[in-house]
Amino acid sequence: MDYTAALVEHTELFGETVRDADWSTPVPTCPGWAITQLFRHLGRGHRWAAQIISDRVTEYLDPRTVRDGKPPADLAGAIDWLHGGARALIDAVAEAGPDTPVWTFVGPRPAAWWIRRRLHEATVHGLDAVLALGRPAELAADVAADGISEWLDLVAARATGENPPLDPGVTLHLHATDDGLGAAGEWLIRGGADGVAWEHGHGKGTAAVRGRAVDLLLAVLRRRGAAEAGVQVFGEEKVWTEWLSRTPY
Repeated sequence: MDYTAALVEHTELFGETVRDADWSTPVPTCPGWAITQLFRHLGRGHRWAAQIISDRVTEYLDPRTVRDGKPPADLAGAIDWLHGGARALIDAVAEAGPDTPVWTFVGPRPAAWWIRRRLHEATVHGLDAVLALGRPAELAADVAADGISEWLDLVAARATGENPPLDPGVTLHLHATDDGLGAAGEWLIRGGADGVAWEHGHGKGTAAVRGRAVDLLLAVLRRRGAAEAGVQVFGEEKVWTEWLSRTPY
């Protein structure tokens, strides 16, 4: 997948989703937020990541201090500001070099890591927006599947032995039913003494969850419950519910 092109595409798609909406509409999947807050969060987040890279930030950067972190008051200016944030990130990565180590909230990573991370901020918050507006939640299967993989990478990087998402010896299998995904649409997650690890592939899990990739993504990120998302849970359902309670987005 071309993450750079996908970042531009899904940032633009988010902008078009909300352009003619009532920006005071509540976003149930992000409690306390309306479309306005969701828009600012996404646009500022792109610029936050760009500034981390361009300024070679070595510790947490307060998003409230980000340069040009507020959109213009007019709609056209706000949409341009949103698009400009994605471009600023892409330019920052190009200038620094995609393999240059930079700060992230899961430790040093190549600068290009931020493009994939911000892509999936755009895809997930795009889903938040369409759900808030009562529209169908759709996302290309390969993009949704990559969003699940990226999320599992984050979970694995942050998991500790104190409150692991899965208990040692417990396994969770996710299976996307979309045609054409192959191994990229299956995930086997294992609990261990020090956290969790995952790999693509088929295997019998202590629990398994099956459905379209976009519906699995919505369920994994607690945007919809399993029944509402239309995914099926097999095996020990407690494993799935505990996974969700231990992996807040």
